[in-house]
Amino acid sequence: MDKPDGAGLGDENCLLELASLEGELIGAEGGQFESQAQTLRKNSSSRKSFRLDFRQEEEVTKSCQDEHGRWTNPWPTWRFPSKALLLRFLLWDKDNSNVPTSKEVLDDKLPVLVPYFAQGEGTVADSGARSHGDSERGLRVTWLGHATTLVELDGLNVLTDPIFSQRASPVQFVGPKRYRGPPCTVEQLPQIDAVVISHNHYDHLDVGTVNSLNARFGVDLRWFVPLGLADWLVKAGCENVIELDWWEENCVPGHDDITFVCTPAQHWSKRTVLDQNMALWGSWSILGPHHRFFFAGDTGYCSSFAEIGRRFGPFDLAAIPIGAYLPRDVMLGQHVDPEEAVEIHVDVQAKHSVAIHWGTFALAYEPYLEPQVRLREALEQKGLQPGCFFTLHHGESRTLTSKEGDVLD
Repeated sequence: MDKPDGAGLGDENCLLELASLEGELIGAEGGQFESQAQTLRKNSSSRKSFRLDFRQEEEVTKSCQDEHGRWTNPWPTWRFPSKALLLRFLLWDKDNSNVPTSKEVLDDKLPVLVPYFAQGEGTVADSGARSHGDSERGLRVTWLGHATTLVELDGLNVLTDPIFSQRASPVQFVGPKRYRGPPCTVEQLPQIDAVVISHNHYDHLDVGTVNSLNARFGVDLRWFVPLGLADWLVKAGCENVIELDWWEENCVPGHDDITFVCTPAQHWSKRTVLDQNMALWGSWSILGPHHRFFFAGDTGYCSSFAEIGRRFGPFDLAAIPIGAYLPRDVMLGQHVDPEEAVEIHVDVQAKHSVAIHWGTFALAYEPYLEPQVRLREALEQKGLQPGCFFTLHHGESRTLTSKEGDVLD
């Protein structure tokens, strides 16, 4: 955790926020107005959304709320760390992240590359052209740091949990700071058709990035969010928002052959002192005519990944978190370690997976390069090929062919 840039440890509320490992600081944002969100959902164009009939479908884990209307995790694998564990983590546990202060060392260990679409004069963004993967070339993914990826599949460009700000915070002068900057700006992106948001923690839902994306793409950009987040996006000025429960689906207008399904994840939500778990969290399954992509978001390990694999697998590509997992007794419920990430890869029946949620923010206490080492070891222990679950440099792309997920580049 980036203690010099974090919140003061004397503030009890900031202690709880920092303990989330997401960099949430107490801010003025927040407040869900369900009636407005429901109106938005009803009026959205090309809605194509419905709740599965659980009586006719195979058994799946449904979202649930407690008596106070707060969303809960329905699995026995869920647990939130006790106050004693949080205090021990924040005050006494040793931070072994050891992120170098030298830019030269970081450039060598974790280089930040200029993405293919932002290289040279007349870039895709400058020319106004679109960059799309197609069924002939395959599915392309570009890692933009943390949980942000650009995925191109079947004529659609999708961003996952975009954050282009320097800090995971409601303000940019305090809070967890990235030690590897974004490889491009919002202005350098190609045309984006859809954004999927996994939950509302500050390193996954960033107000500055939302404003920049909305200013550039406006109503042409469709936002997919779990229940309870539509109102927040509307207040930020976004007009094209679809809010879904687990197992509900929708699409981008003009692309009805590509289905976006909000699927379960084991996590929690919070942006302010009063709104803990008032918004749902989830993963996303994107199902095209030629390719299928799974975005795990931010999650602990639970049984629903096998449900997702049985219902929607196999996936050509999955984006699965591998970082922010130590100390384990604090992180277990909310963040998978590399070994559990491989279990998710197997559960969802992914042909290939790309590692996310590492190498960008120091949110936990494992050595900053350890996630990729343990990932390789976990694949070997499972008898899986090293290339089936890969890491990318910031800004690097990889293309998978339609045939058995072969790697093109």
